[in-house]
Amino acid sequence: MDWPKKNPSELDASEKKSFGKGVFRKCDGCSATLPVEALHASFEVCPECGQHHKLSAPRWRDLLLDDGRFEEWDAHLAPADPLNFSDGKSYRDRIASAQKSSHTKEAMVIGRGAIEGHAVAYGAFVFSFMGGSMGSVVGEKITRLFERASSERIPVILLQASGGARMQEGILSLMQMAKTVSALERFRATKIPFFSVLLHPTTGGVAASFALLGDVNIAEPNALIGFAGPRVIEQTIRQKLPEGFQRSEFLLTHGMIDRIVSRLDMRRELAMMMSHLSPKLERVSGPQA
Repeated sequence: MDWPKKNPSELDASEKKSFGKGVFRKCDGCSATLPVEALHASFEVCPECGQHHKLSAPRWRDLLLDDGRFEEWDAHLAPADPLNFSDGKSYRDRIASAQKSSHTKEAMVIGRGAIEGHAVAYGAFVFSFMGGSMGSVVGEKITRLFERASSERIPVILLQASGGARMQEGILSLMQMAKTVSALERFRATKIPFFSVLLHPTTGGVAASFALLGDVNIAEPNALIGFAGPRVIEQTIRQKLPEGFQRSEFLLTHGMIDRIVSRLDMRRELAMMMSHLSPKLERVSGPQA
């Protein structure tokens, strides 16, 4: 029997709550209601207004790397709890919870891949792991990324998305700023380029160390980039900040970054820049053992 279909306005509260759940999403930029499948196909970029929503680390690899192929390095590294820290919940429990929800051991994934045949040392923050915060293991992985790229003579591409240093590791997390910048400085001696890709948000100790030290600093549209958040700065200096302060467009105007690139154009742009800045370096068809 064909039952008459209800008009959405006639649904009761319980039915309205589940109507379209998991099928549609509202754009954060223009508030358009979009099919989840359409957003997935466009790598979380709104087809109506171009708003860039958060994209997971695995999806970034699908977007940027040839055939999505990736040879991960140092996947065994996992955080410890050197300070026996607890803020109402133990650090060990927070780590376990983050590992379960993010399906990774830490907030940084590094390895080798290729972009349009250019071999690259590739790293990406996992924001779903404790807000992409930088602890000892994140700093160690970034250091190893630069060191291995130096020995293999391939460019570094690092995707930044972080809330800053991880408070549960105290001074040990702050030491990673100096450690990673030192590794980057040694890498510079090879004259091989480092491409820093700034996503939303890139803040705290990450923004204050290696994130803005790329040979080319590329940002997504409207990404929040800076050390402290605008609200904290306003409370400190007791002044109203300019419109769009610390957003990609503001930083480009004031010379802090080199280029704003849509996520959908990022692969092509990176390949083009590598062909200009490192034309004689290794070219491959994909990751090599």
